[in-house]
Amino acid sequence: MNLRLVSRLLGVVAMLIGGTMVFSLPWAHPLLGHRGEMPASASFETRGFMALLVTILVSFALGGLFLWLGRGQKGRLYRKEAMAVVGLSWILATLLGALPFWMRGTYRSPAIRQTIDATTWQVYDFEALVHRHWQTKSNLSQDERTTLAALLDVGAKGYSPHELREAVDVEDPHEILMGLANRDRDLSKALLFPDRAAQPDERDAHYRIRWVKMGFVDALFESQSGFSTTGATVISDLEDPVLVPHCLLFWRSSTHFLGGLGIIVLFVAILGQGSAGKALMRNEMPGPSKEGMQARMQHTAWLFAAIYCALNALLTFILKAQGLSWFDAICHAFGTLATGGFSTWNKSLGHFDSALIDYTVVVFMILAGTNFTLLYFLILRKAGRLFADVEWRIYMAVIILSSVLVIAFGVYHNDFSGDTIGEQVQNGTRFGLFQVVSVITTTGYGTHDFDRWNSFGRGLLFLLMFVGGCAGSTGGGLKVIRHVLFLKILRLEIEQAFHPTVVRPLRLGGKTVDDPDLRKNILVYFSLILVIFVFSWMFVVTVEPDSTWGPNAEHKLIDSASGVAATLNNIGPGLGTVGATQNYGHFSTLSKILFVWLMMVGRLEMFAILVLFIPAFWRSR
Repeated sequence: MNLRLVSRLLGVVAMLIGGTMVFSLPWAHPLLGHRGEMPASASFETRGFMALLVTILVSFALGGLFLWLGRGQKGRLYRKEAMAVVGLSWILATLLGALPFWMRGTYRSPAIRQTIDATTWQVYDFEALVHRHWQTKSNLSQDERTTLAALLDVGAKGYSPHELREAVDVEDPHEILMGLANRDRDLSKALLFPDRAAQPDERDAHYRIRWVKMGFVDALFESQSGFSTTGATVISDLEDPVLVPHCLLFWRSSTHFLGGLGIIVLFVAILGQGSAGKALMRNEMPGPSKEGMQARMQHTAWLFAAIYCALNALLTFILKAQGLSWFDAICHAFGTLATGGFSTWNKSLGHFDSALIDYTVVVFMILAGTNFTLLYFLILRKAGRLFADVEWRIYMAVIILSSVLVIAFGVYHNDFSGDTIGEQVQNGTRFGLFQVVSVITTTGYGTHDFDRWNSFGRGLLFLLMFVGGCAGSTGGGLKVIRHVLFLKILRLEIEQAFHPTVVRPLRLGGKTVDDPDLRKNILVYFSLILVIFVFSWMFVVTVEPDSTWGPNAEHKLIDSASGVAATLNNIGPGLGTVGATQNYGHFSTLSKILFVWLMMVGRLEMFAILVLFIPAFWRSR
């Protein structure tokens, strides 16, 4: 293992991350840090700005150190070194990307939460070490529940005593809150009371609920979710700049841009034109190679990067023309083309409530899930190559068939609003198509609470989590081409069981797949996915306490499976406790560490991460 060569390439990656982070700094200014109808920030976001600035300096210092350690190394990059660079680059990016959230002390969730049945409350335990988690409290009066609900309804920002009295319609909310604190020490750790010495315009002058700051594991989760283009989050309120500054929100979306760009370019452009880069590219794009592209793989990678950046710019201008602010337009373009799904609003794209925006994003999500080689042919006006591609045809067929089924069952079960069947079909087409495309491309945006759909619709979305986009796209998941090859291999194996003397070649799109190892690789890949999914699912079920689900612990098995599937396949939102309106903040530290690993394994085609844990991999050739 040529560690000095690996070090030099890691230095380039660290410099790239630090350089990209610079573009997040201007959004700390009040004139830029606003979203649509939201008023601009009243002051400069100093703490967020300083957290980014310190991380930039750390990135450049670390990059310089790596470059110095690898100085003078220009040897040939073999496959082992290439895999080490890819895996370690993602780990390095995750660590550096987490620093701004952690150093700023970003708030992720209120320390009191109301469970689904509206009668049971849970309080966050700040004092536990590893399992910082939730404790269930159900011995509250109706007035006490009303008071807490009023605080949560305004994002725990709080009221003045007079405002709180009018909002909750109780005799004396001050006595209720003091009674809660005196009677229950757990609640007293979560509630904050007015500081009479504070200025009237400060938050401490109001009744409010203490918020939980992101720990380092939370920051790692958010960072890896961005770079892996998963879009899962631990943050429950994105709209209050006091909790999450605009400059950090922009960096959060920028990790999507880097993650989508990196998966296209890193394999070849940074690693060079040798056999190592080509081997890793073949892992990303199994099956027969797409002909007609330039012979030089490095040039091809940069061409893909140019298409990716151009699509981001195009979608940004379109969304701006449709009424979004520049901040919203850029962030949502990053999330769409990278198939990531980070939004700047709590309701995701559903906040805008615009069918035009929904259908626009659907088109670009489909493009992002398409093999970039085919997009290149489309630019060259060779649309025939697009429709002749087996994988793309099946990809579109799955989208159309799944959308029709979701719409049909949804209308039958009244999942979509509307006074007439026509209105329900219209709404079903808008929301059903969007959610199907969002899941199969592993984007994870939401415009409708699909967790309230009928069982068939939710089950179909769960299955689509294991499909993914096309190979050579920014989409994660297993990829459509692997499913096609797996079914063809399965058919050949079944035929050989009763015709052992018949030897048929593996064919795809009328062409013979001449890679002798492909059949074994596909079967091994599916087997590994199954093993990782099952063991990860059982791990979450074992280590996660029932308090994560409050009074709904019976959903633990299904929700745990959904969380594992959503992170392993880079979807983001899942079902139940990780559904469209929920987040991953309530999971324990151990579960979050597992989810970080799953997101990394799912995005990097698995082997580049798994080999890092094998001691023999690090030995000399």
